[in-house]
Amino acid sequence: MITPYLHYCSDIPRLHFLTSLLTVPTGHDPEKEQLPMIVFLHGAGERGTDLDLVRRHGIPKHFGADPDYHGLRVITLSPQCPENQTWNHLIPELMDLITAAARQYHADPDRISLTGLSMGGFGTWELGISYPSFFSAMAPICGGGISGFASVLANMPLRVYHGELDTVIPIMYSQMMVDAVRAAGGHPEFFTYPDIHHEAWVPAYDESDLIEWLAAQDRRQRI
Repeated sequence: MITPYLHYCSDIPRLHFLTSLLTVPTGHDPEKEQLPMIVFLHGAGERGTDLDLVRRHGIPKHFGADPDYHGLRVITLSPQCPENQTWNHLIPELMDLITAAARQYHADPDRISLTGLSMGGFGTWELGISYPSFFSAMAPICGGGISGFASVLANMPLRVYHGELDTVIPIMYSQMMVDAVRAAGGHPEFFTYPDIHHEAWVPAYDESDLIEWLAAQDRRQRI
């Protein structure tokens, strides 16, 4: 099942709500089954109020078409960023949304993973750095962040993806973050695509085991 999910942020006057696409597998009963949740942050081109834009790529593309994608029993949450905003400026709102949805749908708090592309890749880094103990794993795609803060992710299961020909967000943005995590003792996996420009999310989500990997991660394995 895929459904619009509206979360009202009553304590945030500048942003009254965040609308999301939320999927649950067939027959899910939150009273009887505690499932992993994958949170997906889209890119700049999908901002606005039309949720069909969010379905274009990645997690909502696959689970929107089939909530039992690849036989996975997983909840997915794909919020839509309002026009003229960026994820990096909505970190408290995102965490409010994620925790509310996880509570309502009885997601396993130890199996909430995070991924995003382009603007959402930056948001993934920022959200993970802001709440390094919350997520079970992260997978930023063609993104970047403030490398000076990346050391807090040393214990985070982390996969990073970037196209080597990317001129929109050059690969050095991901490389600096990966280097910083490694310097802090972390072991991020860095997947680069020599013939790919900005659309590294296509091979990452469509052709690799990334989605299965996200669904399988458990925060208890690193505590």
